[in-house]
Amino acid sequence: MTKSAAWIVPGYNSGVSRRVYIDWARGLAVLVMIWAHTMDAWTRAADRHGVAYRDAAVLGGFAAPLFLWLAGLAIVLAATRAAERPDPTAAPAHRSSGRARGVEVACRRGLEIFILAFLFRLQGFIVTPGGSPVTLFRVDVLNIMGPAMVGVGLLWGAGGTVVARVVSCAVAAAAIGMLTPIVRASSLVGALPIWLQWYMRPAGDLTIFTLFPWAGFVFAGGAVGALLAATRHERAERRLHLILGAFGAVLIAFGFYMSGRPSIYRASSFWTSSPTWFAIRVGILMVAVSAVFALSLRVFVAGAVGSAGAQLAVHLLDPRGAGLRLRDLVDSRPAAALGRDPRLCCILCRDVRRNCVKRSAGRRLAHPPAAPDRSNRHRLGGIS
Repeated sequence: MTKSAAWIVPGYNSGVSRRVYIDWARGLAVLVMIWAHTMDAWTRAADRHGVAYRDAAVLGGFAAPLFLWLAGLAIVLAATRAAERPDPTAAPAHRSSGRARGVEVACRRGLEIFILAFLFRLQGFIVTPGGSPVTLFRVDVLNIMGPAMVGVGLLWGAGGTVVARVVSCAVAAAAIGMLTPIVRASSLVGALPIWLQWYMRPAGDLTIFTLFPWAGFVFAGGAVGALLAATRHERAERRLHLILGAFGAVLIAFGFYMSGRPSIYRASSFWTSSPTWFAIRVGILMVAVSAVFALSLRVFVAGAVGSAGAQLAVHLLDPRGAGLRLRDLVDSRPAAALGRDPRLCCILCRDVRRNCVKRSAGRRLAHPPAAPDRSNRHRLGGIS
């Protein structure tokens, strides 16, 4: 992706470019998470049975899927970026291939997240003493996110092309969603070690999240991340988000349609283990992130208009800019500098400029200039 894209900005502490709308989506996930925890902690027991609380709980339930989905998307972008840049610290004879560097980055970040999950539990155990030591192994969202990120990184490295990476991640996400009811009802899970059973299916307070189906959101995000990593210019990314939004809407409709059909599973619950609810949530996430992308474009245009400041009036009234066209301006300036060009405001506010010209013409008609003195022409050399 070129750095000239309107929604691409330099990182705060490095020269690595960032897609702003992805950061916005992360911020939205944080707000939804705060909403969910606040509602759960401060709602009275008597108010937990109404329709409003039910709808609010459904909305709050999208915080974790959005975090997981964005984690899969971001890990693929990070792996792709690492693969495209050589390691300056390694000796030329020991430098690994680009794909190996990408896999290393993805696996390292996934393992870091997995270790942080236990460190957070340890911190909570120390700060709030009196709990059972077994709670140190409670399975939370980070316990699922870390291994799933490693899995996405391995699939990314195994795929040699964009199509292979997208298909492998998408198939993995669909397989996890489809296998969730089977895994939760299988007697084979009971033969596993108890701490591994907690990762397979719920086990009371010791399991908040499980690999099935929550890891599927990470793989679904990885499929979208592979598509985003392959875009190299603004127009391609815009077209991609249109496709993703449309596909997400189709996925939502398909999920609701299948939820009304007879289940193919012996035991399945719509709100916990149903693949249809998993498909609906993935579709909603795709539509939501595409909507955030579209919103970031509108904010960019508004910011470009506001950044011109006092120069706006000059360009609006400058007759030399009357023939300025947006196409000429875009062709002559990179998109990153285009947002700082006040001439963009001249084009976006063309109607305002025309009104100013009309008012100026009206004043000239009301107060026409005096006729020139023709005698001056003879003083300038006898020009007739």
